[in-house]
Amino acid sequence: MSSETTSDAASPATAPAPNVWKQRAPGFGFVAVLAAIAWLAASTSSALSPLVVGVALGALVANVAPIPDSFAPGITWAAKQVLRMGIVLLGLRLSLGDLGELGARGLVVVTAVVATTFFGTQWLARRFGIGDDLGLLIATGYSICGASAIAAVNGTVRADDDETAYAITLVTLCGSLSIIVLPAIGTLLGLDDATFGTWVGGAVHDVGQVVATASTHGDEAVETATVVKLTRVVLLAPLVALVALNRRKRDSEAAAATGEDVGSRPPILPLFVAGFLAMIVVRTTDVLSDDVLDVAADLEKILLTVALVGLGLGVRVAKMRKLGGRPLVVGLLAWVLVAGVAGLATPVTKKKHIRCRVRSVLFAAHPGPGTKRAVPRSRR
Repeated sequence: MSSETTSDAASPATAPAPNVWKQRAPGFGFVAVLAAIAWLAASTSSALSPLVVGVALGALVANVAPIPDSFAPGITWAAKQVLRMGIVLLGLRLSLGDLGELGARGLVVVTAVVATTFFGTQWLARRFGIGDDLGLLIATGYSICGASAIAAVNGTVRADDDETAYAITLVTLCGSLSIIVLPAIGTLLGLDDATFGTWVGGAVHDVGQVVATASTHGDEAVETATVVKLTRVVLLAPLVALVALNRRKRDSEAAAATGEDVGSRPPILPLFVAGFLAMIVVRTTDVLSDDVLDVAADLEKILLTVALVGLGLGVRVAKMRKLGGRPLVVGLLAWVLVAGVAGLATPVTKKKHIRCRVRSVLFAAHPGPGTKRAVPRSRR
């Protein structure tokens, strides 16, 4: 057999697959550099969350400078897979025992606030003629935990990248406004620290924004806000499952009507959401030392910062303009809705001596003047 024949035999089908990691490296390295910048910028003030700075920085860079096409694989991997890793570690912030801090009545009220925001926002979206997928993403972000929740539920819907970017931009914008507006309202109304913290925990989207907002009223407000907020976060898993079940039902009905094959259907509980729940169970067992939890907390924040930079790099203002200003109006109305509902529920949710055993990661990393790193009560 000649060398030419041998060469022909080595067809592309049998050639080694491209090195996936080599393809991802340029884009992921770019994201990592921006994440480091976001981290340094956030460290200058306890009011800044590296997650919020990260998504804002990514969006700014994406709209003022051309990004090479070769960066796309790494940016996409950061925005999706790295984000899922961060969501899994997010589960270590909360134990099942922490839910008892609110009591049965408090849990019911927090669930009601989440449900009212979730369905109320979708109703607003329909009233303004916004597509179901975009309305669902906005509702999820406002009712649970901002960009992380949007990314978690995005795998079960068919929203395009522009809709996802718009929803993330809205929750980032309104969450940042909360840091300024809610403390002013709390002071005007004369709310005590525990009451203010309960309100903030139910009203603000991103965990970092919750801590930044509550820290304006002291440690007790931060502790209370964190318990309420992370109770909302734990509802992420059942919410994703309900959305997936509803999507499966709609797909089956559509397929039956047209006689077409259903095709691939979203999993009822994505693997990373199951991992999130598993981490809650691990945290509940209390087998992890404070040092391990500290490392996990820092790693979680790093992963989420990297992921949100990646998500920010997907924001294109020109494309968002095509969607119009109606989603912005819905986002602002949803912000008022969640703040109002949480405010009405605050007297019922708050307990007189609520104490937080969860690890307030962002607060611990950026403590205010004169504050100390929070230590779980069970380890004091």
